[in-house]
Amino acid sequence: MKIFCISDLHYPYAHKDHLSFLKAVKSKFRFTPKDKYIMLGDELDYSALSFHDSDPDLPNSTKELELSKVYIKKLEKIFPKLELLNSNHGSMVYRKRKFHGFPKQVFKDYAEILEVNKNNWKWHDSLVVKDKNGKYYFTHSMNADCLKSAQALNYEGYIQSHYHSKFELKYFSSPEALRWSMTIGCLIDKDSLAFAYSRVNIKRPVLGCAVIIDGVPQLVPMTLERGGRWSGKL
Repeated sequence: MKIFCISDLHYPYAHKDHLSFLKAVKSKFRFTPKDKYIMLGDELDYSALSFHDSDPDLPNSTKELELSKVYIKKLEKIFPKLELLNSNHGSMVYRKRKFHGFPKQVFKDYAEILEVNKNNWKWHDSLVVKDKNGKYYFTHSMNADCLKSAQALNYEGYIQSHYHSKFELKYFSSPEALRWSMTIGCLIDKDSLAFAYSRVNIKRPVLGCAVIIDGVPQLVPMTLERGGRWSGKL
């Protein structure tokens, strides 16, 4: 089995070349419709709805959603079938619903909001995928140290996102088997006003995605040229 893992696009504030990069990765590793595709959360940013301060020069919530849906349509063409994980940004609409006391029945589900095929795009709190090589646990995040989370769970592989500056693959050996954990970075436009808060950080976002092929994990970095555009290399 092949599994394609992406995360933290934060639409509409994704990197300009992220779609070209994802198409190239899909082609290089010869992914087909029978393979598994997983989005580990934060597909949308929802900056205008944030519980934190939002820059007034960013689009309002209506415009932000309109711009995001343009990207979502393009992403749906690349990944017609997609498993998505609930997350702090991606689930902002439902978090706001609960905060203000609105019942679930008065809100549309994610697929309706984004106008995607709800039979092919499905959301989960977490996800376990099995193949002949073992079981893999997918979540938006549990712990900044992916190895600690992996060691607490009994799976061959553990995959998370959320931490934009972490792009890492770690192995550990149990009495039973060699196990691994990954944090898969992001695909954001780091220069967007939406991420101005991180510009003073020493650790900066690492762009990329990941693939798992026959139980073997691999991080795929999106290398950038000096001007910030994708180099076109894999």
